[in-house]
Amino acid sequence: MSPPNSMSPTSNNINGNGVAVNGGKLDFDPSAAPPFKIADIRAAIPPHCWVKSPWRSLSYVLRDLLVILSLAAAAAKLDSWPAWLLYWVAQGTMFWAVFVLGHDCGHGSFSDSWLLNNVMGHILHSSILVPYHGWRISHKTHHQNHGNVEKDESWVPLPEKLYKSLDTSTKFFRFTVPLPMFAYPIYLWTRSPGKKGSHFNPYSDLFAPNERAAVTISTLCWTAMALLLCYASFIYGFLPVLKIYGVPYLVFVAWLDMVTYLHHHGHEQKLPWYRGKEWSYLRGGLTTVDRDYGIINNIHHDIGTHVIHHLFPQIPHYHLVEATEAAKHVLGKYYREPKKSGAFPFHLFGNLVRSLGEDHYVSDTGDVVFYQSDPQIPKFPSATIKSKSS
Repeated sequence: MSPPNSMSPTSNNINGNGVAVNGGKLDFDPSAAPPFKIADIRAAIPPHCWVKSPWRSLSYVLRDLLVILSLAAAAAKLDSWPAWLLYWVAQGTMFWAVFVLGHDCGHGSFSDSWLLNNVMGHILHSSILVPYHGWRISHKTHHQNHGNVEKDESWVPLPEKLYKSLDTSTKFFRFTVPLPMFAYPIYLWTRSPGKKGSHFNPYSDLFAPNERAAVTISTLCWTAMALLLCYASFIYGFLPVLKIYGVPYLVFVAWLDMVTYLHHHGHEQKLPWYRGKEWSYLRGGLTTVDRDYGIINNIHHDIGTHVIHHLFPQIPHYHLVEATEAAKHVLGKYYREPKKSGAFPFHLFGNLVRSLGEDHYVSDTGDVVFYQSDPQIPKFPSATIKSKSS
């Protein structure tokens, strides 16, 4: 089923540039096979964009660490509610920045050293309660299968039959803002509806037998961090640990869920998902969406520049903007220029709310499908009243 604001490949002729021709009118069809190959995009990216500098990567780690320690010291010294509120938002954002650096380790874009990537990945991710190898492996699955309804791993659309089998409370928590923005810890333990396994269990079907030892190490590192927080709570008290670490952790989770969701949802024009022979690595990657986060771009290491990252995750984050600019002429209309943000990306909350209110499931049949809406989706009472009054 095609959305009202997109052209159906079956009802229009498609020219060689992926543009639908309809009664003399031209309209771009994002579900059409692109007229270029991934090698064409690769060739357009300057060679130095592929070079990984371990010292440069470590300098970002040092920068983030200094900011985190400074924020914690300032909040503890000021010790007032206005200071704590500012601290929680700022520190949670820095935790999210730390996650992105660990994410680079997982992709091998932090350095060319397997040992350095894994050591730094464990330090960075364990510090914010992420099981490094468990997440790294499932995230690799996401990259290898993005846009594939049957095989993708992250924020996968639910087929209609599965969606309609969910109970009311599950639909409510999955699609009612801001509740989905705190789903990440639950996802780590249980994955998404319709999928089984845990990022902590080395025998989960997420992992191959030869990956079990690595997953076990990451789970032990995560456990050590959790025990350290429990010990700190015993020594210093639960409330100080909650203020210094717990609330920023929740802000970090909200950032992670919002940014990763908006990488793949909420564009003004509905984008396709694929099955079977219609899916390819290139077509799936081209449905990724770049976002502008204002001053947050630099803080969270340009992870909003996501299309090129999805196609070539080996490129270090500090080359993504340049690589994207170099590739635009190849991508053409398959690249969707992000809406420019003010200092803070408040405009993205509108995209988030609209998408969660509209993008609920995809058809059980068809190899090129688009999100459909459930008009009966449960909402907060106030939202229901507002909807009826309008």
